[in-house]
Amino acid sequence: MRTHTFSIFSQSTKNEKMIPILIIVGLLVIVGIVVWTIYNKLVNAKNIVNEGFSGIDVQLKKRFELIPNLIEAVKGYNAHEAEVLSRIVESRSGGSNLNEVASQDASITQSLKNFRIQVEAYPELKANTQFLKLMDNLSEVENELAMARRYYNGATRDYNTKIEVFPAVLVAKLIGFNQVAFYELSDKKESESPVVDLNN
Repeated sequence: MRTHTFSIFSQSTKNEKMIPILIIVGLLVIVGIVVWTIYNKLVNAKNIVNEGFSGIDVQLKKRFELIPNLIEAVKGYNAHEAEVLSRIVESRSGGSNLNEVASQDASITQSLKNFRIQVEAYPELKANTQFLKLMDNLSEVENELAMARRYYNGATRDYNTKIEVFPAVLVAKLIGFNQVAFYELSDKKESESPVVDLNN
């Protein structure tokens, strides 16, 4: 009878010792699942940011491919405008990071704006159907590029928010997720509102 009582008592003691171990193992499993879920959500958000940057790159390449055709269309009308476009082609070196790409994009965008203004002085060029088609294509690509920039910035905003909110903020940097920069205008003049004087 004593052995039976001792056996029950020893099993009860073993069970009591196992409870803290099971609690610790359970907590570790829960923490592991939370970290795994956070990691997967951050990987997904980072991939969307990369997709957005890739979309910008595709539109920049489309725009860049249109410029040689514009050069050919303009050559017969004015060598200066053809030279301006040729310099745009030469200046594009395909930046390796966001800041370089944004800077080159802003430079080319400004040059194309100046080109459009200069073209206004040549009515016969504006009547050229090939040139008009190229300019329409360029306008379409510029609109798609603007949409790609907005998409990238939206994806970047979402990603940055995900790594800043609780509980992700506790582990994001530890597992290699850092903030991503927005695609911003490098020319601050473009972001300023123009001053219009209606009194003149």
